[in-house]
Parts: sequence; structure tokens; C-alpha cells
Amino acid sequence: MERAIALDPNEAASYAVLAETLSRVGRVEEAMEMVEQALRRKIIPIDRHLNYIGAAYYLAGKLEEAIAPLKQYIARYPNILGTHLTLAAVYSELDKEAEARAEAAEVLRLNPNFSLEVHKERAPIKDLALLERHIAALHKAGLK
Repeated sequence: MERAIALDPNEAASYAVLAETLSRVGRVEEAMEMVEQALRRKIIPIDRHLNYIGAAYYLAGKLEEAIAPLKQYIARYPNILGTHLTLAAVYSELDKEAEARAEAAEVLRLNPNFSLEVHKERAPIKDLALLERHIAALHKAGLK
């Protein structure tokens, strides 16, 4: 993503993906800088970067800030499993049980065979404490 930014510094999606990636490896301050850069740029196609921004906010522990970009992304792209997973975890951590369960239901609608065990193995979250927080939130939302 750093190379993509160097080649096209006006592409918002590159900053947004880098923000999510940095969040996943625990580099929260740098991730939030990339979120700000992404939000300053015009994106085409519209809203494509909001999924990454929402995930970066979630992974950085900025739960309230994560909701708006994730909901906006889902409004445009309703069948993206990962976004529903992230939003379920956000709502779960905010103790918004009904909303968390609704997002968990969407996850199961999109993937009836969803498994937390498999997700834990595949989730690209390097920080083990953050991964455990994520899995616990999804379990609390009703996923197994």
C-alpha cells in the first residue's frame, strides 16, 4: 500500500487499506493518520474505502467512530461478510445486543456455515490480544 500511495498519492482507497493493515498489527497512531488521509481524498468508486476505515477504527478501539463508515458501506454493498462481522463486533463491544445479533444474523445469512474457529484461524490480526477481543465480541454477538 505504501508503494501504491507513492504511485498515486490521491487514491483514498490505498490510504484506507493501509490504515486497516496498520491497525491489524497494532500501529494505531499511524493507522489513524492514514484514516485522516483517506477521508481527505475523493474516492471512485464511491464509498469503497469506508469498509477499511471502519475496520481501522474498530481495531484501534474507536468503536463509536467505526459505526458510521461501516453502516454507509453496508448500505451500498450489503453482501460483504467482513463488514457485517466488524459491525457485529463493534455493536457487541458497545453492549448494543440487538444490533450485534442482527449483524450476526446477516453473517449467517451470507455464510450459513460460518465458524468462529475457522474465522480465528483466518483473521489477519497479528496482535493476539486484539484477535481474542475480536473473537470474544463475535461470540457475544451470538456467533459460534
